Amino acid sequence: MYQLKRTQFIPASIEACWDYFSSPHNLKEITPPSMGFVVHSEVPQKMYEGLMISYTVKPLLGIPLNWVTEIKTVQDLEFFVDEQRVGPYKIWHHEHHFKEIEGGVEMTDIVTYVLPFGFIGRLLHPLIVQPKLEQIFAYRFQKVKQIFNA
Repeated sequence: MYQLKRTQFIPASIEACWDYFSSPHNLKEITPPSMGFVVHSEVPQKMYEGLMISYTVKPLLGIPLNWVTEIKTVQDLEFFVDEQRVGPYKIWHHEHHFKEIEGGVEMTDIVTYVLPFGFIGRLLHPLIVQPKLEQIFAYRFQKVKQIFNA
């Protein structure tokens, strides 16, 4: 099992952060264009527990992969959790935490994941998967910085 954790300061109110990140419509904006992210299901303005979101991503060599995410837990203004139901990972559990601090919000992403294919998955992790996830979250960090003028 692997884990990626990223924390970012956002100079905005907790309400503004929550409004932005709890809207499934904004996910594409903070995803690298190279990922070819396309939502296929109808999504509401605000997420809710049990919401299933179907989309396609192209994480490697432009090959499209179907991904279905379920919004598992939502605690308004504090955190939400999404989990992969269909997709490339054996397990994908993504926590999004929001904490009001002096001058803004501390946002923390914690992704816990397991790759398929046993030994081959473990072999590919440092070569392909981990660098790709690092790239995606670095892009997200910069986009959030631009969006909130951090």
